[in-house]
Amino acid sequence: MSDKNFAKIFGRDATEESSSVQVDEKPTQGKNDDEAVEAYEGQLAIDVYQTEDEIIVKTPIAGVRAEDLDISVTDDVLTVKGERKQDEKIENENYLVQECYWGSFSRSYILPVAVDAENASASIKDGVLVVTVPKEAKAKTRVIQVQDGK
Repeated sequence: MSDKNFAKIFGRDATEESSSVQVDEKPTQGKNDDEAVEAYEGQLAIDVYQTEDEIIVKTPIAGVRAEDLDISVTDDVLTVKGERKQDEKIENENYLVQECYWGSFSRSYILPVAVDAENASASIKDGVLVVTVPKEAKAKTRVIQVQDGK
């Protein structure tokens, strides 16, 4: 694919590096660098798919402990919030490359069908968070057999 087509399809310059974490800037009240860093929040990359009975959301969440996650499901929105904590303090000038996002993150996804929020579940395995949300019975696809009118 040419650089021109890449930019046209993906809406950005082909020389930009891609990342699985997007950073949203929030207004900052602080004046020093530490307070300014807290003004950013990462946004998780997610995969969402459905089966006949469930909506499944997967997201890479390496380096995050289960107790540092807050997952909520309503009738139409799934939200994952959390924090990836760094064990040691490293001064910015000592980094040669810094591509990993450390700090607070969140992601909300509008669910495409009615769900049973009460029976949602979540698990982490091999650094991947999997949230499973059952569909409500009325949202499940039903095949209807057409009767011959003879």
